[in-house]
Amino acid sequence: MAQNDEPKGSNQKLEDLDAFKENGTNEFLTTNQGLKVNDNQNSLKAGERGATLLEDFILREKITHFDHERIPERIVHARGTGAHGYFQVYESLSKYTKAKFLNDPSIKTPVFVRFSTVAGSRGSSDLARDVRGFSVKFYTQEGNYDLVGNNMPVFFIQDAIKFPDLIHAVKPEPHNEIPQAASAHDTFWDFISLMPESTHMIMWAMSDRALPRSLRMMEGFGVHTFRLINESGEAVFVKFHWKPILGVHSVAWDEATKISGKDPDFHRRDLWEAIESGAYPEWELGIQVVEEKDEHNFPFDLLDPTKIIPEELVPVQRVGKLTLHQNPANFFAETEQVAFHPGHLVPGIDFTNDPLLQGRLFSYTDTQLSRLGSPNFHEIPINRSIPTVHNNQRDGHMRQLINTNQTSYEPNSIGGNFPKQATVAEGGFSTYAERIDARKVRARSKSFTDHFSQATLFFNSQSEAEKNHIVDALSFELGKVDREEIRVRMVGILTQVDSTLAAKVADNLGIEVPAEPEKPMNHSVPADANPEDYQPTKVDQKLEKSTALSMANTVKNTIKSRQIAILAADGVEEAALNEMTKALLAEGAVAKIISPKLGYIKGTKGAKIKVDMAFLTATSVVFDAVYVPSGPESAKALINEPDAIHFINEAYRHCKAIGAEGEGIDVLKASYLGKDFAVTPLEMDQQTAEGIILIFRDGEGGNKEKEFINAVAQHRFWERELKSKVPA
Repeated sequence: MAQNDEPKGSNQKLEDLDAFKENGTNEFLTTNQGLKVNDNQNSLKAGERGATLLEDFILREKITHFDHERIPERIVHARGTGAHGYFQVYESLSKYTKAKFLNDPSIKTPVFVRFSTVAGSRGSSDLARDVRGFSVKFYTQEGNYDLVGNNMPVFFIQDAIKFPDLIHAVKPEPHNEIPQAASAHDTFWDFISLMPESTHMIMWAMSDRALPRSLRMMEGFGVHTFRLINESGEAVFVKFHWKPILGVHSVAWDEATKISGKDPDFHRRDLWEAIESGAYPEWELGIQVVEEKDEHNFPFDLLDPTKIIPEELVPVQRVGKLTLHQNPANFFAETEQVAFHPGHLVPGIDFTNDPLLQGRLFSYTDTQLSRLGSPNFHEIPINRSIPTVHNNQRDGHMRQLINTNQTSYEPNSIGGNFPKQATVAEGGFSTYAERIDARKVRARSKSFTDHFSQATLFFNSQSEAEKNHIVDALSFELGKVDREEIRVRMVGILTQVDSTLAAKVADNLGIEVPAEPEKPMNHSVPADANPEDYQPTKVDQKLEKSTALSMANTVKNTIKSRQIAILAADGVEEAALNEMTKALLAEGAVAKIISPKLGYIKGTKGAKIKVDMAFLTATSVVFDAVYVPSGPESAKALINEPDAIHFINEAYRHCKAIGAEGEGIDVLKASYLGKDFAVTPLEMDQQTAEGIILIFRDGEGGNKEKEFINAVAQHRFWERELKSKVPA
């Protein structure tokens, strides 16, 4: 048979599929029933700031289809890890809420926490540039309460009807399923450049917050504004925060890409090992409380999920502590099957009309039905509440509860009308009686139209190093975008945030800052309105900077659970090694000896010292600091070991604390540091600069261990980045 002579009918299957192909060019947007959609930007509400209505069949159809697109993996937040723990309130919050677990300091409420990335699949890397999920399931005496949040306090969109669009845009492109767990591609930035409401979140996502050093070292946020209600029925607005005891820290982008290749399980391994070693991760629960009378006293709308309440305007009250102290016994049974839902409430906590939150209340149940395959997902052990469930819901796939009551309806007389309703006094849940008097509309409040003021506030609040990282991140991401018109449009958006930011990104992309940036569609107005009447506004925040928004102002007084690499070989001086190791362990750090080979090395006095890792399997990017002890033979072996020199160069490039003593300094001289850091041992006994701690041969250095520990506690010395790039 000739090469081009295909058997008859070989293309028949492809031809049959042509009738099912859809392009959408020059067509109207429709529902799955062919109904033309008039407004694809806003869910149906009772008034512009009112609750989303259940009758919104377009919202329900769109999100239902989205929720069922993948099985059984979570569509978003697929890659996660979790742990058990407990929460304990410091003192009663009864003036704000009747929730019992927030009123009794003697109660340790069991919790299960799941952390996750958003965009990638279960097989993706922990170190993708991404938002991190931070969800807490409280097993309270009144039932399960889920605080389903992220490590960033805002989100990309204002209305849940846009969520499928956002995720479709950020997921791998449909024609080639590339890239995985990355937003650096055309479809994502095409969407973002047309959605000005995403600008504030983009500042967060392009910042170091998207590259946490550890899940234990990132903040958590409830994102939305909720309500707390006390016994008297009085309500206040509340924002939830999780503040890590270890501070908020990140890794460098170059470091993140290398960790992804060398240890893609870096975050989940770090969490697991910290708990196993007894270095239990801890966060304080913080709340920002706003009285109802003050709801409209801000230059932004409390119901807008793309806005924060700056801590300078409403301080965060730290009201309790979360401690994770036990790893799961089985990943699938617990971490994979746990089912969170922002609608899992207890008396004393309630919703607001935030349109993103309102849509989530439908989406999460629908997602669990698809992913876990049954309405009985609440019977899976990890999802069971402490109180026994009593209701008239029966049967269904995988039913475990054996109902013995003859009646499965209410009211009834045969069963004594049990289970019966509970009054509010008996602990029955009662929705907050918010007054609603409005027309049914597809629109958003005009108070949602400021998309740039808080993006500017966030950028202005960053340190110089953090600003540089944002410029680099935007330049990298947009540099991966093929279509120039998208890059130009996005730079135009950045001009609304900061002109210098836009200019630097444009210069890196080799394009001009547009003289008249394209005006993207404003989704905060009715679809039939005149766009010129509703252009995005910029509000005078009257707040130039917020210290809480910069990681430069975080906790830097501990090295607990920090990973320290000690580079050593045969001939290391035991005393120097042991002194530093003892000091590090006393501060709660983890010290590991890295050597050319596994097994044991010999000290100068004959001691046999166990090696933790060889250079073949060790990498500097998973450590927080490096120390090289004295010993002439050890130093000579390390100088002749290319991997040891690379280890130091890389740690220096990533701005980490580096210490050396005696002949260990010669190892630093053999690295890039020999060119970049002048060592003059005759002039001083100890020299410290940019995190380099040098203890010289002719002096003990007095507080050498303390100095090194203090340097490690600073996390990074980002000023090093202003120097030429280290070849590592």
